[in-house]
Amino acid sequence: MAPSTNFAGAARGPSWGRWRDGWRRPAWSSRRSEWPRTRRRIRFVVKLIDKLRSAIAEERPFYSFEYFPPKTEAGIENLYARIERMGRLEPAFVDVTWGAGGSTAELTFELANTIENVLGLETMMHLTCTNMPRRRIAAVLDDCRARGIGNILALRGDPPRGRGAWSPIADGFSHASDLVRFIREEHGDHFGVCVGGYPEGHPEAPSRERDLDHLAEKVATGADFVITQMFYEPELYFRFLEECRERGVDCPIVPGLAPINGYLSFQRITGFGASAPPEIVSEIEARRFHDASVREYGQDLLTGICSRLLEGGAPGLHFYTLNLERSVQVILDRLGIVPERIERVLPWRSATAVQRPREDVRPIFWANRPKSYLARTQDWDEFPNGRWGDAGSPAFGDLGDHHLAFRPIRSDLARERWGRELHSIDQVREVFAGFCRGDVDGIPWYDWPLDLESEPLRNALVRLNLAGLLTINSQPRVTGAPSDDPAVGWGGAGGRVYQKAYLEFFVAPEQVPTLLAALDAGPSLTYHAIDRSGTAHSNCDTVNAVTWGVFPGEEIRQPTIVDPRSFEVWKDEAFDLWLSSWAAVYDEGSESRRLLQRIHDTYFLVNVVDNDYVDGDLLGYLLDAVQADEPPSMTIVAPVT
Repeated sequence: MAPSTNFAGAARGPSWGRWRDGWRRPAWSSRRSEWPRTRRRIRFVVKLIDKLRSAIAEERPFYSFEYFPPKTEAGIENLYARIERMGRLEPAFVDVTWGAGGSTAELTFELANTIENVLGLETMMHLTCTNMPRRRIAAVLDDCRARGIGNILALRGDPPRGRGAWSPIADGFSHASDLVRFIREEHGDHFGVCVGGYPEGHPEAPSRERDLDHLAEKVATGADFVITQMFYEPELYFRFLEECRERGVDCPIVPGLAPINGYLSFQRITGFGASAPPEIVSEIEARRFHDASVREYGQDLLTGICSRLLEGGAPGLHFYTLNLERSVQVILDRLGIVPERIERVLPWRSATAVQRPREDVRPIFWANRPKSYLARTQDWDEFPNGRWGDAGSPAFGDLGDHHLAFRPIRSDLARERWGRELHSIDQVREVFAGFCRGDVDGIPWYDWPLDLESEPLRNALVRLNLAGLLTINSQPRVTGAPSDDPAVGWGGAGGRVYQKAYLEFFVAPEQVPTLLAALDAGPSLTYHAIDRSGTAHSNCDTVNAVTWGVFPGEEIRQPTIVDPRSFEVWKDEAFDLWLSSWAAVYDEGSESRRLLQRIHDTYFLVNVVDNDYVDGDLLGYLLDAVQADEPPSMTIVAPVT
């Protein structure tokens, strides 16, 4: 039987503050004259060392990616898109660098906060001693703790640009070990702490032995694990590892690798202090005028180095990506260490903060825009667990201009994707149909292409869009599929999962009367239809579970629901995307822009659930409805509750 669809009486959701700028300026911002400690709600975090130890115990090689803050707004948006794509490779974590002299402090914090809390990847933030008095470092750590950033790469740091030798500031720290000690004294075991290691020795160290002793001190004062500086000779790592073990450093030591993406890229990498054997330099010099050849050689080289490291016992690999993705992906594919199937705990990707993994219920409306949902709910103190709460409180935040909720796309690329000029609704329908076919790369209501579970629906979705139902969300009915099914499974092996068919779409006002008559004639259908102004039609005012799972020895899990009040919140965002993401790529006053404005102003947004999860044919029924003058007959069983 399907679970009960009435969730009345569950705990009320938390109240929200407004989300204005996409992120709140940290208390230690350099634009303030003081850096007072914040007194925010403390969040619990998952420490990376626990993930690494688990992978090591399972003899499962892990990998991680480093990114640096871009200099332009466009670069930031591109980086978020790249991190999201690379996140599908399931790295153990990512880390974000801290610019020389603290030059990117605020942006580093913004990136780390967004990657951790919105993109849902475990994130480690660099923190350096350069230009950072104790009070400012204390405020940074308090802000990290408040925002759920629970892992720090503690470094001394480079001198600010334009200065020669590094020197401490008043009331600052002189060494990374001082920073590690301060973190442990102030926060105990709350933070995961990583430090850097130098297989070729730190360039400023008086001797290799002193540098190794300093690393041992960093670990002794509280560091959990070590990431090495980049290198191109595996034997350097193995020698370094042996010397560290001789000094009692028994924590994981992860080799750092920098893919070679071109001749100039290689020159910069070696300028950072990574030497390369003469034979590698010679091969790259011979290709210096052919970057594609350099890149291919670099991919072959790094694949071999990584294989040697893993075969020799390295626990994992840390990639200095230089904000590029292709070479990293090629290398990982060749190594064969990317999981073929990612086991989903829930139908949607879980977030990283400890509070959110306790969350196990979400409205289906944000299924294709999870970053928007996470941004809206980032400051909740509690998350729905087992039952969806009363949404009558103002629980959902205002997205405002949040950079991930309304990610811009270059106008020329968008017009290439969605039409250089739009003269009729048929062209708009064709864009939606093309997306369902796989011919159009994306539309504003999807953060990614149609997923595997939608494959059986693809042809019907194309026909529905061409008939005027502009679809933005769907799921097929599922009746007791194994919980490890590659398309619809979640929750691990041993269970059975169920889904009610669901479809969400925009529809023209002239089609609404016929459509509503058909929906009312379907005994197992529940629906909500609403326009931009709030004019609504519905035959259901209760919460409806549309995905659930049955697992041995557990209560039924109900992770995805349709909630009428949440739908009213979602409709504002869904309608706004017509203008903010699509119409905005055309000139003001153009015919294309007027057409999209008219859709925004007059169309209805509709969601439909077929409660017959055994024999229902929702998409076929809707196709008959929009292609016939009279509502079709519908012989299906009554809703199961």
